[in-house]
Amino acid sequence: MKNLFGLLLSLVLGAFIILALNNTAAFPAFGEVDLADRVSEQYFTDGNVAEVGSANIVTAIVVGYRGFDTLGEVTVLFISALGVAIIFGEKKQERLDLKFKPNFMLRVGSRVLFGMILITSIYIIFHGHLTPGGGFPGGAIIASAVLLLYLTDDRFRSNVKGFKILEGIAGSLFVVIGLLGLVLVTSFLQNFLPAGTVGDLLSAGIIPIIYVLIGLKVGSEISGIVDNFLTEEESA
Repeated sequence: MKNLFGLLLSLVLGAFIILALNNTAAFPAFGEVDLADRVSEQYFTDGNVAEVGSANIVTAIVVGYRGFDTLGEVTVLFISALGVAIIFGEKKQERLDLKFKPNFMLRVGSRVLFGMILITSIYIIFHGHLTPGGGFPGGAIIASAVLLLYLTDDRFRSNVKGFKILEGIAGSLFVVIGLLGLVLVTSFLQNFLPAGTVGDLLSAGIIPIIYVLIGLKVGSEISGIVDNFLTEEESA
């Protein structure tokens, strides 16, 4: 009964927050993209938008024109996660015993917030070619959701092996897409799909696909780091 009451209270609070934001003029309509405010006129007139298809100039540069650099940044994060795993070792099996014990309100409320945070991260990842955002911030938000469950539920333990598999698959597909660009067009990570109509969700060629892979890779790697810091050696 207490868990049900906590769930209902969290849902009501979440509804109040959403309604308050929707009634604020500073909060844009869901999915609204004002291209005139977000990109320069020169970006359109020079034909770059037809080539890349991204309404977000930053995304067009870091994923479109300089995608190889982005692959290097993802590799740096992978090496950092690998270093943390090596330093802490593979013997850590138990959850770290925190000094405070979360009550039922924290546990139930965190489950509700977990879903809302994941939806927000998915929105940011899938709209990275339209608005500021993309795979890196979206992946970090995914990891923050995992950290939330660690701090609010003393029985939670993430599936580290699942994160490792997901990270490996996402990273491998990133490289495969780059090789397809090399084979089907002329250079590594060059776009080989139609750019589409700028401003549409399904546009910008391979950029949204790469952002999804980056989001999964970053989220799984940082979640693995969180798990390494919040576990300890199994007592004999």
